[in-house]
Amino acid sequence: MNAPSEAAPAASAVNEERRAMGVACGAHALHDGYTDLIYVMLPIWQGEFALSYAVLGLMKTMFSLTLAGLQIPAGRLAERFGMPLVLALGTALAGVGFCVAGLSQGIAALMAALVIAGVGASVQHPLASAMVARAYAGPRSLKALGTYNFAGDIGKMTLPVAGSLLMIVMPWRPTLGLLGALGVLAAVAIYLAAPGLAREAPPPTKNESSAPRGARLSQFGFPLLLSVGILDSATRMAFLTFLPFVLTAKGASLPVIGFALTLVFTGGAAGKLACAFIGARIGAVATVWLTEAATALGIVVLLKVPLEAALVLLPVIGIALNGTSSVLYGSVPDLVEPARRTRAFGIFYTGTIGAGAISPAIYGLLGDAVGVPAALLTVAAVVLVTLPVTLALRPALARRADAN
Repeated sequence: MNAPSEAAPAASAVNEERRAMGVACGAHALHDGYTDLIYVMLPIWQGEFALSYAVLGLMKTMFSLTLAGLQIPAGRLAERFGMPLVLALGTALAGVGFCVAGLSQGIAALMAALVIAGVGASVQHPLASAMVARAYAGPRSLKALGTYNFAGDIGKMTLPVAGSLLMIVMPWRPTLGLLGALGVLAAVAIYLAAPGLAREAPPPTKNESSAPRGARLSQFGFPLLLSVGILDSATRMAFLTFLPFVLTAKGASLPVIGFALTLVFTGGAAGKLACAFIGARIGAVATVWLTEAATALGIVVLLKVPLEAALVLLPVIGIALNGTSSVLYGSVPDLVEPARRTRAFGIFYTGTIGAGAISPAIYGLLGDAVGVPAALLTVAAVVLVTLPVTLALRPALARRADAN
């Protein structure tokens, strides 16, 4: 007689997991698609408003820095008003930003529109990932966050293509208006479909904290994880910055370079999903060692082989290059107490996205000084620096695994 009542909570939990995964993956795909849609628009805006490359770069930087810099405040808003509401409002604001971009008649209005879109986009990473982490527990959390991470690449591949196809049949302004309206509609769906998660309790104050040694160790582990994430993101963006120049030196034409980048991104999307499942099986530390060592070795080999072999190698590099991120993001819940996870994801994404935005300029200066091959070898060396840092995470991750 008790079986139905015992089965109900299990069915309810599964339903909550599915709703959390659907909302988080949908939001990630849309927001990342918006981010990469800007790359499609830059040449169009250059022709429309007679912009220099410096101004175009400033426009993208304004969007990226707004997105990165407001993720921690987004987490705090979610603690007060709830994740579904803040995630929905942010998604709507991102869509409104692209609608305003479609209406803008000058560069000032266009920059303001990108800032609006960046403010809205800032909520997605910390809130959607925290939603998944709260719905899934243990090793399943790593797999779930890897699936969520993969969904962002689906958006990167589909929304820019959709925008390009729409601009074949209509001008760019109504195209942006239509895609912006999609964000507003998605916001309504997010709010209605998001699981009814209770608001997070505010993190305990220092005076309230009487954490045992295990909790203190996991607090020490999060800064280590963040440092690995920053190095990984910085080296990934630096590699992508230098790759076209390496291929050009090998005799690649512009279409071949575009094809090569597609190979890297396709491998990267597969790596984000596959490495999350590998990490759940062999552990986060072992997986990061595997991916980072493969990335460094792949960079060295890439510099030595001819163009044909380089094209074969690039999907493998893409798997290793991007696969690390799923393991790192998926390890955040293992190193942070539940009440701190939304803020922790905000801090983590702020650090990694910020590092990815700044590193091309830093490595670019190095490339000017020593040349592209030497700069890429430096990138490979920095990748290897993450290995001992990751090894220092093993005690914290093991202690959290024992606790679970």
